[in-house]
Amino acid sequence: MKKHLDQSTLDFIRDLRLNNQRDWFEQNRSRYEAARKDFISFLKTLLQGASAFEPALDGQEAKDLMFRIYRDVRFSHDKRPYKDHICAYLADGGRKTINPGFYLHISPNDGSFLAGGVWMPPAPELKAIRQEIDYNYEELKGLLNAPSFKKYFAGLGGDKLKTTPKGYDPENPAIDLLRHKSWNATYMLPDDVVTSERLYDEVLAAMQAVKPINDFFIRPMQELKAEEV
Repeated sequence: MKKHLDQSTLDFIRDLRLNNQRDWFEQNRSRYEAARKDFISFLKTLLQGASAFEPALDGQEAKDLMFRIYRDVRFSHDKRPYKDHICAYLADGGRKTINPGFYLHISPNDGSFLAGGVWMPPAPELKAIRQEIDYNYEELKGLLNAPSFKKYFAGLGGDKLKTTPKGYDPENPAIDLLRHKSWNATYMLPDDVVTSERLYDEVLAAMQAVKPINDFFIRPMQELKAEEV
């Protein structure tokens, strides 16, 4: 069972940042394939452990949860062909879902992290989540103040509106959270953790700590889906 990432995986990503060109990548493709295999091996172990408290992950394939290294540059001013990190999304519905889940991002120079929550949901889901926060603010506040959550996370980040969302009072006690367009909790993972067996223990514990937040956000999304059927 793979419980950490190899130093060579971080070294490859670091070198790719300095040489983000197709020729270099092709000359170093074997290093990329080794890094990819290393990451997938760790994800397999992580899925086994996380399935104990997140049944939606049971039976999912690690290779299907990892994002491609290739960037979509068609509509971007940044024409670098490759991402400067490796990452995966573990959630009910897999890598491409809009559902809340767990995002694992591996980046050298202490840039790795585990994030939970929901990222940029479409308008109907966004509206439903805001309503859930408005109706059940005390419940969410309790989850955010839970010692298990605060051990790993400083709160919820994410893009926000600069104004008050339509239909809400600026004096609403939940107004700061209601302004969010994404709700994300992030736990940083230094390089010395990423390359030690602490990685598995810390990522798994952080996932378990943020799961109640994911459950809170998926509830209105599931109710919305049920109404559409």
